[in-house]
Amino acid sequence: MSAMETSAYEWKHLPWKDFEVQVFKRQKRIYRASQRGDVKTVHRLQRLLMRSWAARCIAVRRVSQDNRGKRTAGVDGVKNLTSAQRLQLAEMLRLDAKPRPVRRVWIPKPGKREHRPLGIATMYDRAAQTLVRLALEPEWEARFEPNSYGFRPGRSCHDAIAAIYTGINQKPRYVLDADIAACYDRINHSALLAKLQTFPALRRAINGWLKAGIMDGPKLFPTTEGTPQGGPLSPVLAGVALHGRETAIRDAFPVKQSVTRISWKPLVIRYADDFVVMHEDLAVIERVRQITTEWLHGMGLELKPSKTRITHTLRAHEGKVGFDFLGFTIRQHPVGKHRTGTDCYGRPLGFKTIIRPRSESVKQHYQELADVIERHRQIPVEGLIAHLNPKIVGWAN
Repeated sequence: MSAMETSAYEWKHLPWKDFEVQVFKRQKRIYRASQRGDVKTVHRLQRLLMRSWAARCIAVRRVSQDNRGKRTAGVDGVKNLTSAQRLQLAEMLRLDAKPRPVRRVWIPKPGKREHRPLGIATMYDRAAQTLVRLALEPEWEARFEPNSYGFRPGRSCHDAIAAIYTGINQKPRYVLDADIAACYDRINHSALLAKLQTFPALRRAINGWLKAGIMDGPKLFPTTEGTPQGGPLSPVLAGVALHGRETAIRDAFPVKQSVTRISWKPLVIRYADDFVVMHEDLAVIERVRQITTEWLHGMGLELKPSKTRITHTLRAHEGKVGFDFLGFTIRQHPVGKHRTGTDCYGRPLGFKTIIRPRSESVKQHYQELADVIERHRQIPVEGLIAHLNPKIVGWAN
């Protein structure tokens, strides 16, 4: 048997279940140490995890086998690894390697003329970032705010929608529906690294990836701010950058209990860079917009005026009722006494909270399915189903 065949055999028959268990146990120890506030133990366990053979193998497997973008090449042109090359990459994976620039790819936004920039790192850098994510994620999962839902393990956009429903189904509220302008492209590097508060070796590695530059065609552009979308680590870094905003908003309002014992503090729901703030008092929502603008300024960010507005869930405010969030339309409708629900005291509410898929999203999804069917008219039914299922499952998720 040749050396390459031996390596392929070894990679295929590695104890993957044992590796997953080992990594999970170490992540659980990091999580619990972070909950206790034991920073020294967190950093020690993170170094132990990133040096382990199990974590390095899992990081390589995720970027070269499991991820959907595994065949997308960075500036090095590498988009497919053999089993022998995966084993070699796992053996040589370290954080002190010099990072390569990311390759800029422009993808169209669904239903719009705008394009979203993605940064595709090299296979080595993607594996190293995945390794760092395995260590950083449990630390910050113990610290993230309760109503943060975007790109976190075990949380989905349906959880965010359920939290919104729970917050408004008993009382109509004013809503600050806001979006951050070019969030991933404008995050201040110094503020982000200061908030991470990690040990020097990891700080240098993350700083190197942030400042590696972007190759857009033949031109190299420096990156003095922002985290390139598309990298394994960018969702975690963006979550860290936006962490603390909910606390800042809620702490700005004193504890106050009304006669019906409803908390006076506004409810903040965040999914990635999109967020909504809900409260029954319009003055509170106006104040929240000012607090948010000031807080974002510290991270080098600002609200996008065209996508930031105040609405009401039941009544018309500034010509609009309800709001759109994560592909859903959320609003309340007045109903008669035979159709209304009741509050916790059994009194009729006079309205119903209805959450349905946004009409534009439904039309766009229908058109995507129609295009798939049109392009594959000549193939067997089994093949057509194989092309349709991923789009239907993605829509449902």
